[in-house]
Amino acid sequence: MTQDKSLVQIALFAALIAALGLIPPIPFVTGIPITVQTLGVMLAGLILGPWRGSLSMALFIFVVALGAPLLAGGRGGLGVFMGPTAGFAIGFPFAAFATGYMVIQLKKLHIFPASLLASVFGGIVVLYLFGITGFKIVSGRDWLDASLVMAVFIPGDLIKAFIAASVVQAVAKGLPDALPTRKG
Repeated sequence: MTQDKSLVQIALFAALIAALGLIPPIPFVTGIPITVQTLGVMLAGLILGPWRGSLSMALFIFVVALGAPLLAGGRGGLGVFMGPTAGFAIGFPFAAFATGYMVIQLKKLHIFPASLLASVFGGIVVLYLFGITGFKIVSGRDWLDASLVMAVFIPGDLIKAFIAASVVQAVAKGLPDALPTRKG
């Protein structure tokens, strides 16, 4: 793959996450809204692979840190890294990397189950490690309480993982060369 094509894909997925941030978040009592941006994190890892997926999320977070209101609800700037969702935002690049890495490790499986498992691992397990840690630090709650607060979001994220796997399966059928994570 050419360097130019990689740069375009990285920028495209950063823009995808920004576009998903335009979908209004659903407020929740914990102060952490339900958003669809984590779907984009999963897709970045699944489609671009670990390194380019991670770089696309790092670019997105960098632009947010500069003040662009690209997180769900129109949030941006350094202040977002002090709020209850800070850990999730910081975890985006790591979650995309883990998702991409896992889908490559599972390439002997059919595309759908491999993508689903990779999305659950990177987009839920890894991302929640960052999210729960950030929430614990900001809120002062203990680990169990912070984890229980986050547990209510898991069913929605499982649906997002299913959607991500379905999208990747459709891409694999229509554009099989578009998935470097399935080559080799």
